Amino acid sequence: MHQTQIRREILDRVLARRGRVHWFDTLEAARTAVLVIDMQETFCAPGGPAEVPSARGIIGSINTLTAGLRMRGVPVIWVLHANARRGSATDWDLFFNYVVADDVRERTIESLAPGRQRVWGDLVTAPQDLTITKNRYSALIAGSSGLERELRERGIDTVLIAGTKTNVCCEATARDAMMLDFKVVMVSDCCAALSDHEHQASLETIIQQFGDVLTTEEIFARLDCGSSLQVLDSRPAPVRLAKSVIGDSR
Repeated sequence: MHQTQIRREILDRVLARRGRVHWFDTLEAARTAVLVIDMQETFCAPGGPAEVPSARGIIGSINTLTAGLRMRGVPVIWVLHANARRGSATDWDLFFNYVVADDVRERTIESLAPGRQRVWGDLVTAPQDLTITKNRYSALIAGSSGLERELRERGIDTVLIAGTKTNVCCEATARDAMMLDFKVVMVSDCCAALSDHEHQASLETIIQQFGDVLTTEEIFARLDCGSSLQVLDSRPAPVRLAKSVIGDSR
């Protein structure tokens, strides 16, 4: 799990702009879903072609999050990545030709083949969970997946985002969700990147412009109690994101 903190200058900027740090005082279970992104072999397996080692470090946190959300009636949606071959090409050649090094290109394509994608084995799933496959970083960009339709049909207007990488597929999905008028919450202790710095930078971007950043504990509190946050003063102490996003939320 990443041990980072939102920088003082970011907090000051947010407070000056809107007078508070967090976007949402309450979360409504009936209108909320969690999207757990890319927690699959390609990204979680040791030695995988796109391994994110810290993704294995959030497995326990994700299991805690999803178990608690199921108890509260919040749908769990596993969002997995897959890309298909098209003869000698793929359905995302721009990525495979320019982002992936030649020596791992074939391994990556093979590992992301449709039909073989499964939620990483150490994660706990349930029969009522939904699994959706995407073929771009964002699960909500046009043509990537059927996620938006599934959310709209269920009356969901709020998405909690967990998984990997914080600054790539999680952030891309969060940005598009906000552009589509979904309320967005990044679950800070359930996201993983390749470094603390990348994780931190992504969460700092989200909290300023695209949605809230909360821990699992803070999410449960908002779902259970609907308690309002204090408006923070101009000099709260920085707090590690793995423990709390910003100070005492009571």
